[in-house]
Amino acid sequence: MTIRILPNHLVNQIAAGEVVERPASVVKELVENAIDAGASRIEVFIRGGGLNKITVRDNGKGMNAAELPLSVERHATSKLTDDNLDRIASLGFRGEALPSIGSIARLSITSRPQDQDSGFSIRVESGKKSKPVPAAHNIGTSIDVEDLFYATPARLKFMKSPATESAQITDTIRRLALACPHIAFDLNDEDGAILKLNAGQGDFFSTIRARVVDVMGGEFAANHLPIDVERDGYRLYGLVSIPTYSRGNAQMQFFTVNNRPVRDKQLLGALRAAYQDVLASDRYPYVALYLDIPAQDLDVNVHPAKTEVRFRDANKVRGLLIGAIRAAIASEQSLTSSSSNQSAMIMAFQRRETAQNYVAQHQSGFSDFIPMARNLDSAAAEAIETQIHHPLGAAVAHIHENYIVAQTESGLILIDQHAAHERIVYEKMKNEMAASGIKRQILLIPEVVKLPAGQSRVLLERATELEKLGLMVESFGADAILVREIPSILGKSSVAGMIEQLSADLSDMDGSLELEKNLWQICSTMACHGSVRSGRILNAAEMNALLRQMEQTPNSGQCNHGRPTFIELSLSDIEKLFGRK
Repeated sequence: MTIRILPNHLVNQIAAGEVVERPASVVKELVENAIDAGASRIEVFIRGGGLNKITVRDNGKGMNAAELPLSVERHATSKLTDDNLDRIASLGFRGEALPSIGSIARLSITSRPQDQDSGFSIRVESGKKSKPVPAAHNIGTSIDVEDLFYATPARLKFMKSPATESAQITDTIRRLALACPHIAFDLNDEDGAILKLNAGQGDFFSTIRARVVDVMGGEFAANHLPIDVERDGYRLYGLVSIPTYSRGNAQMQFFTVNNRPVRDKQLLGALRAAYQDVLASDRYPYVALYLDIPAQDLDVNVHPAKTEVRFRDANKVRGLLIGAIRAAIASEQSLTSSSSNQSAMIMAFQRRETAQNYVAQHQSGFSDFIPMARNLDSAAAEAIETQIHHPLGAAVAHIHENYIVAQTESGLILIDQHAAHERIVYEKMKNEMAASGIKRQILLIPEVVKLPAGQSRVLLERATELEKLGLMVESFGADAILVREIPSILGKSSVAGMIEQLSADLSDMDGSLELEKNLWQICSTMACHGSVRSGRILNAAEMNALLRQMEQTPNSGQCNHGRPTFIELSLSDIEKLFGRK
């Protein structure tokens, strides 16, 4: 077969394969054009999940009759000059979107610039464009895309259901709306409104916060940490959730770099590292972060879809993000999520009608309990008086063999003893590791642990590395491990349970990575099994000692899995429950 130059319509279809992956890709390209045109309001309408029709209207600067034909030519753009490729400020710059869309769908563009009284319209179908014709239109541009992928039926077969494609479009609009809080966005389909976001008012940070609440929900507003740091010309700002407010997927994680929404693996990796001490691996924080860096330090010309970027100094970006989030968490470590849980608790404690005969039946015998109550008060009064001034107060009760009730000067606190001690053990292990290594204790009787087929090998392959963590294991026949030493800080922990969980964790890890890459996950597993277990009854001295340790421990507001270690109820909240306020 001889070499030949491909026809333009085929070249455009090939380019469309990279630029237009699905209807959401079309919406992204068209909305980005509207943003670059200076629009303050953008309206999007979709039908059939965007496969049947997509309409994008804006009130931007518009195009005249001479510019319309150029807008659908490949590599024709008003956003790029010869010398600014290394400092691109606009969202679009390739000049590929409109011709690519026109090669695989029926495309029509109507536009009117600010300096003209009427507009013009042009159509593109199968890569062939019509001449501009006069058309009535407000200032701005309207673009209609119909029958997407009709010219490439093979791609059409890979599309999901209209509902799935609509969800992808909604996510795209969310990301663009968060990047541009000063712009109003409307998204509608054949069934009505999907998103309606008003333009933000006030200073930029207030505008961002209002838009984040609109996109991510009101509960996030009550469970977020503000971020605003700057280092060597790099500024990171926005909102992230406290560790106890998370979700089971990453759909609410939004990054904007130089006003460009991105999905960058480096940023996601840094985010995971920032939360690794306080959040389980299967939980994801809510994030809306903005990064402003010098344009010359950012390469946006990585992929035609423009969702990936490359940083000149990736380590600086990673360090800035991890440091900022960890500092925010550390400064607010006492926070626990205040979502619908509190209202549910109030509902559970609503006053109930009490049967009169029940009161009458027990009233006469109530005096029998008074001496006992006085004795308890007398015995506990001194301990409460000496401990109550501490932030977590004084332990006054132990309930259900797992929860400590503590009285503070302003209310009461309910503590999960296992979750709290797990965090304490974990932080101590980290400190020992950073100082002189984790201290080991020799088991008087080595423990044999039977493991599922194949998992003993996983542990034995890491035996040398595990020894650095205070755990000495060796082979004991087929699929069994002999444990001789464990970290001394774990005390009388469940060795078998810890080994079983460790083997499962190591099996899930990348075998090519050194154990140190997952060091804190391993420490977290051991800390969990070395903590005070649920079901163990503690006396007053033990409970108060645990409270004092919590007060001296970083991130003590949540366990290693992101769950809260304690819940605080102020006296005002208690009085509300009883209708006193």
